[in-house]
Amino acid sequence: MRLRVEFTTEPFDLDEAPPHAVAAREVLQTAALDAVDVGPFGNTAEGGADQVLTAVDALLRQSLAAGATRVSLQVNVVAEGEK
Repeated sequence: MRLRVEFTTEPFDLDEAPPHAVAAREVLQTAALDAVDVGPFGNTAEGGADQVLTAVDALLRQSLAAGATRVSLQVNVVAEGEK
């Protein structure tokens, strides 16, 4: 099964990425995922279920430890052949 996770961390800082956003970004960029898209208002990653769920666990733990006051996320099953 393939999964796609979309998430944001708060509080926002438009001047520079806060430590919690940097922590979440580092988790995604070092995880064994097939696709990662990091942006200022949302982030998306895709891969196998085990890899995505492991990354979600790590990004929640690390971004909260780095000062996130809210993490909003959505996990979707990716249909065969969908990108």
